[in-house]
Amino acid sequence: MMTSRLFVGIALPEAVRRDLAGVLEGLEGVRWSPPENLHLTLRYIGETEPERQERMEEALGRVRVEPFVLPVEGLGLFPSRGAAKVLWAGLGGAHTRLFQLRKQVDEALLTVDLTLEVRSFQPHVTLGRLTETHERKALERFLRRHADFEAAPFRVAEFQLFSSDGGGAGRAPRYRVLRNFALEK
Repeated sequence: MMTSRLFVGIALPEAVRRDLAGVLEGLEGVRWSPPENLHLTLRYIGETEPERQERMEEALGRVRVEPFVLPVEGLGLFPSRGAAKVLWAGLGGAHTRLFQLRKQVDEALLTVDLTLEVRSFQPHVTLGRLTETHERKALERFLRRHADFEAAPFRVAEFQLFSSDGGGAGRAPRYRVLRNFALEK
């Protein structure tokens, strides 16, 4: 049976991706995300059969949150202590509607008997993954240089179900929007 690797997220407008792409250089030891892949992940789902995907789409179609505006600001690292692995741009801080959306997405997916990994939600856009060859001092200089980074805030009026081909062998995964879900109250 064919399966798809799925996740729920928010696609970023072209202007925001362009602003973020402006920082995707000038640092060795980073596998940069292609600008067309930049997004906010609400929930990673993983390999899913077509029948379950249909049920998920029905459940996600019942999510109701008012549209909202999200700021894009600041750069950081995951994990924040120890050996950094991910370079990210921040989204929304403690934006109430974003957290409501995440909660409702999780609740919708749970109605489909999906097991969800329990972890805190830290809204971000993954800009790149650090390789073993990155220099910590260069990384610190890069973060200082972009300490005041901001992209234009954007209106979130929908979220998406994405598929990912997974990438591999040094190539970036390709993401494809399978379905858009309008936000409405």
